[in-house]
Amino acid sequence: MSTATTALLEAPAPAPVRKALSYSSDDIKRMLPHRWPMLMIDRAYDVVPGVSGRGVKSVSVNEPFFAGHYPDHSIMPGVMIVEAMAQLVAVVYVAEILEGAAGTGEDDASRSVGYLGSISNMKFSRLVVPGDQLTLDARLGQRLGGLRQVKVRASVGSELAAAGTLVVTTGRKG
Repeated sequence: MSTATTALLEAPAPAPVRKALSYSSDDIKRMLPHRWPMLMIDRAYDVVPGVSGRGVKSVSVNEPFFAGHYPDHSIMPGVMIVEAMAQLVAVVYVAEILEGAAGTGEDDASRSVGYLGSISNMKFSRLVVPGDQLTLDARLGQRLGGLRQVKVRASVGSELAAAGTLVVTTGRKG
């Protein structure tokens, strides 16, 4: 046997490639317990379950928070941007559960959505206004017991709007 053949036989098998998934707004409603007016993301894509994902939040002048958040100068509140990023994190997390539950009869994955535990180093660098489309990114990091650290960012086109770190619970109690 040649050394090249021997090396191939002895090499560890490559890690399985996880397929990136996409979710429509209807899919997201099945994945998350949130409903209007608190359902903040319109679509999720490039979701690698349990690892990372991207999402979209189209910002409309009809959002209920614009009525009271600077009515003469409409800007999306930072807390709502953070909520949109946290909901994308929940989609990435629930997608992992759904992938693991395929064929197990798991009928309500939304019950496994945890809570936002902390927000760290969040920086807002651009106002988000009606007509903008937020592109959201989330990359899950290390587990800390029942918590998970996540790097998140939101941008409008090529401009960064917000970035920071969230800590989320990996399940609900009670």
